Amino acid sequence: MATLELDRVVKRFGDAEVVHGVDLRAKHGEFCVFVGPSGCGKSTLLRMIAGLEDISSGEIRIDGQRVNELGAAQRGLAMVFQSYALYPHMTVWQNLAFGLENMKMRRADIEERVRAAARMLQIEELLGRRPRQLSGGQRQRVAIGRAVVREPRIFLFDEPLSNLDAELRVQMRIELSNLHERLGNTMVYVTHDQVEAMTMADRIVVLRQGNVEQVGTPLELYNRPANRFVAGFIGSPRMNFLDGRILQADASGVLIEIPGVPPLAVAADGSGCRVGERVALGVRPEHMRVDGGHANAAEARVGATEQLGSDSYLYCELAQGQKLTIHHPGQTGIQRQDVVRVAFDPSACHLFQSADGEPALPRLS
Repeated sequence: MATLELDRVVKRFGDAEVVHGVDLRAKHGEFCVFVGPSGCGKSTLLRMIAGLEDISSGEIRIDGQRVNELGAAQRGLAMVFQSYALYPHMTVWQNLAFGLENMKMRRADIEERVRAAARMLQIEELLGRRPRQLSGGQRQRVAIGRAVVREPRIFLFDEPLSNLDAELRVQMRIELSNLHERLGNTMVYVTHDQVEAMTMADRIVVLRQGNVEQVGTPLELYNRPANRFVAGFIGSPRMNFLDGRILQADASGVLIEIPGVPPLAVAADGSGCRVGERVALGVRPEHMRVDGGHANAAEARVGATEQLGSDSYLYCELAQGQKLTIHHPGQTGIQRQDVVRVAFDPSACHLFQSADGEPALPRLS
């Protein structure tokens, strides 16, 4: 196991700065996930950690040792790529053993490591096959096995599940989490899929345009997003955002007005707010319900419904045109063009100052 530290890490391509002074600490044995939209810098950051990209400025340390000038082979890391990067002319055994042979390891030790990794990943019966004879999931296991046999200090994963179908991705998420528990190594994992981040991570690093927006456990980010970007990125379906203005605010809460919605008292610290100030209310689909008798219910017209069997989703529009996605437990008879009354849970709502939602107002516990 190892610690990983990034201190004011910057990456420039010519005059374009794509990673802006990132600071990060990953503890021994932590499963740390970098998540964000395409082009946010997460894979570039991972490649700098791996030694595959030069660092423009700042410092990367592994177990306290500066590694900026060390090549990829000297850092004690192992990386699993999205493309698997297996040698097509080699068998699974040869793919697993190749890196160890280049390290001039004793044949008996290579045999022991390859067998142990194959048992752990349940690919023993595949050792004689070539990559073209394997399914996508089997190839991914081989790619992971090639990293495991090296016994690295830190594992790096660059969107390793993105080429798999939905069912296999769920299975591989579980297998990777189990692998982390068995090995106990520090792991850094890059994905654009927030479901992967939420289900696998000890801590999530949310990136946007080369900046770290927030770092925290999955539930910290879900329950207390730092800004509107994080709130909208974490959670599926994404959080609803409704434009409104402040009617009353102090340290004990905020009363807001949203067109088409009765005045809503939100449990947020409004001591720094002004009456009349424009804000955005954030409410997750699961924190609303169709409830005709509730005092703060608002009328909304249903534009579409999705029936998933155990759950349903209603896609609605308020009288003033603002959109809502509502999670409805179980099945529903609500149809397109029906008018429903929607009740909000004020204790679960978030408030975001300014037009772009930076930052979130502190929620009251």
